[in-house]
Amino acid sequence: MTVREMAAKTHQAYQSFLKQGSSAMKDRILGSVAEKLDARRGLLIAENHKDLLAGKEQGLSAALLDRLTLNEARIDGMIRSCREIISLNDPVGRIYDMHVRPAGFRVGKMRVPIGVIGIIYEARPNVTIEAAALCLKSGNAVILRGGTSAYYSNMALVSVLQEALLDNGIDRHLLSYLDSRERSAVDEMLQQDDLIHLIIPRGGESLIRSVAEKSRIPVLKHYKGVCHVYVHKSADPAMARAIILNAKVQRPGVCNAAETLLVDAALAETFLPAALQDLQKAGVEIRACERTRDIYSEKVLAASEEDYYTEFLDLILAVKIVDDIDAAVDHINRYGSAHTDAIVTRDIDAANTFIRNTDSASVIVNASTRLADGGVYGLGAEIGISTDRLHARGPMGLEELTSYKWIVLGEGQIRE
Repeated sequence: MTVREMAAKTHQAYQSFLKQGSSAMKDRILGSVAEKLDARRGLLIAENHKDLLAGKEQGLSAALLDRLTLNEARIDGMIRSCREIISLNDPVGRIYDMHVRPAGFRVGKMRVPIGVIGIIYEARPNVTIEAAALCLKSGNAVILRGGTSAYYSNMALVSVLQEALLDNGIDRHLLSYLDSRERSAVDEMLQQDDLIHLIIPRGGESLIRSVAEKSRIPVLKHYKGVCHVYVHKSADPAMARAIILNAKVQRPGVCNAAETLLVDAALAETFLPAALQDLQKAGVEIRACERTRDIYSEKVLAASEEDYYTEFLDLILAVKIVDDIDAAVDHINRYGSAHTDAIVTRDIDAANTFIRNTDSASVIVNASTRLADGGVYGLGAEIGISTDRLHARGPMGLEELTSYKWIVLGEGQIRE
């Protein structure tokens, strides 16, 4: 089957699902997926073992092999995700903002699926289940294209998903998988703008930029997470130290980990020595401005201009002293990636200024940047995080996988 034919079949299945896909039907499908995952643990682990062996032969790093691994705990996690998504309210069909116009007719909006969503992602095979489950619950069809390193794992998981659809009387092409290992197949998929309505790439910056450059279909994305913690002059020092340590160290290789610490000049001399010692004890390499190094220079490297733009995804932190909150916000809006930025302060006016002026998808007061996550925000699960400014911004859950259409309810009104 060609890429074009696959997209056409998925589009046709979506049109049928619009009529069939009640909330109860969606939940039955997801329940079937959870049951089949539980029943096929041995097969899933065996297929995953093929990918792991191939990955070791190709010299994949320990970190990549860990992302690639499907074990009992991760299968449990996929089952739990399905059941959590079942428990979420279905946004599709909800009518809202209904109001009466002077002529007497009512106008409002209804949440509707986006349509056919293409998801391009890298190593983690659990994304196959989580992305498919979110798309199905929100009434969308989905075309998946996982990384070639997870080929056998993904094919086994897709079989589970498609069998669950068939068991519930739904066309299996509602969920398709682009199984070609050729990059040209992805390029062709990105040209099917009459059949696919949205592309969501998940992975490293190079993958996302490549997809955005080649696609004729709208792409929802974030390139990187250059996240900041700003310690305001009124901050509780103990709280600030705990927050920056968590934001940098708890899981440094993810997009909502802090990459830069900004400290108000009025607090710097008393705050920085203890805070930087905390970070160094945790194995963090410090790259700091000259003003910081004048206060604390023990094993601290000089920060370059490029460091403030960099998503390290590692135990490395850029540090800079700023004169005031305006300078902090200016720095974030210049060097940041509009992902997640936090302020630590006891001054409500400073908090409001930071919230209003920081141009980021998530703006956090007195808490870690690591909280920027769909599950943590109460979305149940997320398809990804967007730093775009149209349609969706920040963690994307079920509601962000829908659009709306206008509903007009009249009693014979005509346009004069």
